[in-house]
Amino acid sequence: MITGTERALQIHDPADGSPVGTIPVATAEEVDEAVGTARRLSTDWARTPAAERGAALREAAAAIRARADDLARINCSETGKPVEESLGGVLAGAGTLEQYAELCPLRGGRTLLGNHNATDLMVPEPRGVVVALTPWNDPVAVACGLIGAALVTGNTVIHKPSERCPHTGARLGQLLTQALPEGVLQTVQGDGEVGAGLAARADVDVIAHVGSTATGRSIAAATAATGAKALLENGGNDPLIVDEDVDPVWAAGQAALGAFANSGQICVAVERIYVHRAVAEPFLSALVAEAQSRVLAPLVDRRHRESVHGQVRQAVESGAELLTGGEVPDGPGAHYPATVLSSCGPNLDVMRTETFGPVAPVAVVDSFDEALRLAADDEYGLAATVLTGSQANAQRAWRELPVGTVKINAVFGGAPGGAAQPRAASGAGFGYGPELLDEMSQVKVVHWEPAPGR
Repeated sequence: MITGTERALQIHDPADGSPVGTIPVATAEEVDEAVGTARRLSTDWARTPAAERGAALREAAAAIRARADDLARINCSETGKPVEESLGGVLAGAGTLEQYAELCPLRGGRTLLGNHNATDLMVPEPRGVVVALTPWNDPVAVACGLIGAALVTGNTVIHKPSERCPHTGARLGQLLTQALPEGVLQTVQGDGEVGAGLAARADVDVIAHVGSTATGRSIAAATAATGAKALLENGGNDPLIVDEDVDPVWAAGQAALGAFANSGQICVAVERIYVHRAVAEPFLSALVAEAQSRVLAPLVDRRHRESVHGQVRQAVESGAELLTGGEVPDGPGAHYPATVLSSCGPNLDVMRTETFGPVAPVAVVDSFDEALRLAADDEYGLAATVLTGSQANAQRAWRELPVGTVKINAVFGGAPGGAAQPRAASGAGFGYGPELLDEMSQVKVVHWEPAPGR
């Protein structure tokens, strides 16, 4: 693991403000050394048979499963994510490594039908050095996806975990590297300055980022200058549409799950709700009851809580009605209650930007057409959910909503291996699933004719 001496990350438990620990920020010299090592080892790792790389990932997954409880507790102490939910993310990460370990050796290129006396091939090859910049809200699952896909396809990796969960990233790195040749995976600790420096380097080949749209845009600009591939899952502002023909109490349960799970700190959380006027009153009553029944884990820190509360405050000052929540509680930590807002106009920050907190802003609409139009009128393109009993409306929704994922009658769920491409301000490229192996590879075309005989 790379460490430094000039600056340090000081982490406090968001539940009670108690200190978790301090981790040094990597210096510029240490980052140079890490990238140089990754570049030097990239050729040998690329030549390692895919089956051997897959075996290393299986061994790494076993190490994570063996220490899953420990890793989940570290994650909980840094981010406030409940241990049970943290454990789910840890085990999901191990499962992803195992999936990629099985899939990669089965991947192949293509043979092309050219001249009879020639051989024509399309062959996948590693890209080289991959920088993985991972978030704090699901740090193990996301990191295992990006790191695992990069490693198994023959790339070396520099991993910079979020500065909000460096201990989680450090422990994950220790477990992963037990199964790998030294230097093939390295963990670099740091804040946005370190991440920006990595993204701007001309000697790396891929910058894979999961995080905010602002950071993703800066990475895209940097890679446009260096020529590195940018693989980006940025923020989202995911809408939920409640049609007139659904049970409003059931719909409120779905809305609450989507808006309040992990205290709203999920990339595909419900960020804005459009409910048909015919069911609006019972829906809002049920949603308020759902919110008031929930005891939420804290937000990741007080700085983030102030951002969330600032959006709620701005909405109320601009005419939205606060139905429940919306107050910063007394006491230590970064707690914030499940909050429901109604009468939310389209220009409020809670309707136009990613709040990333336990806030459910609701707008009442007069038709499904109006809901669909408002849901589509957004700069983001991550995901959307539609609750409807109408097959016609469901068909229209999944065809017309300009997002990478559309969910009908369930805010979460999906078959294993599904992979979506975020759109517009939400990023570009597959960030998970089997297709991520293709993102971490590049294709070479080979045309081979025999030399003239003697």
